[in-house]
This record gives sequence, structure tokens and C-alpha cells, in this order.
Amino acid sequence: MAAKILMVCLGNICRSPLAEGIMRSKLSEDFIVDSAGTGGWHAGELPDKRSISTAKNRGLDITNQRARQFKKSDFDTFDHIFVMDNSNYKDVLALAPNEEAKSKVKLILNEIFPNENVDVPDPYYGGQDGFENVFDMLDQACEEIARKLKQ
Repeated sequence: MAAKILMVCLGNICRSPLAEGIMRSKLSEDFIVDSAGTGGWHAGELPDKRSISTAKNRGLDITNQRARQFKKSDFDTFDHIFVMDNSNYKDVLALAPNEEAKSKVKLILNEIFPNENVDVPDPYYGGQDGFENVFDMLDQACEEIARKLKQ
């Protein structure tokens, strides 16, 4: 059975929905890809309209996604948990029940900047350009993740 991958950001409306959509586009349907936020403020909502339009401009439709909060059981469900920034990393690790669960959690940009612990910037308070830049970063990171998972 193929891997189960979870993308995590703060509110699950900007970065992680883009990461989920990009990752899905690079893997077969055998893989399960989902996203969540460390906070639950936007639970049930569509991704941010700027994330939707950025994805659409690149040929991806993410309008079937709905925000949800990360939960402890996600450690049991998913094989790989990619977080968008150091704050998300700390928040997710704080919920990990054991070392095995902790080992599943990685900063997504470490895939293209090994051991640099670079954050995916949160584009929420900026303009459309921020979403385009985030898409490009995530596209590179997801390409590397997909390459490793297909080996």
C-alpha cells in the first residue's frame, strides 16, 4: 500500500491546501494526501481564495478541500507529516505520543534545503505574489518528496 502524507500549516487555508493539491498532482491515486492546521479557527472552510486562484492558475483545483484541525490520531493515520514552518513543527511535536510519531514530522522545505529549517512564509497577510512564491517553493519540495516516494 502506498504512503499516506499529511501537510500541516497554521489554519489549513493557505499553505497546506496548496501543498496537498501539489502533492496529489505528483503522485498516483494509490497515495493518500491530506492537509490540516494546528489551529481550528477555519475548520470546514474552503482554502483562502488566493490559494484557490494560485492553484487554478497552475492547473490545479483545490476547491474540494475543507480546513480541519490536526489531531493526535493523525500520527496513527499518516506515514509522513510535513509541516510548513518551525512553529507548526513545535506544535505538532508537542502532540506526538512517542518517538516513532515524532520521527514522522518534517519541515517540508528541508526536502530542498536539507537541515536549514527554512519556513514556508505565511502569505495570509500579504498580496497575491506571496501565494505565487509559496506555490513555487512547495512545488519544488513536493517534487523531491514524490521522487523519493516513487523509488
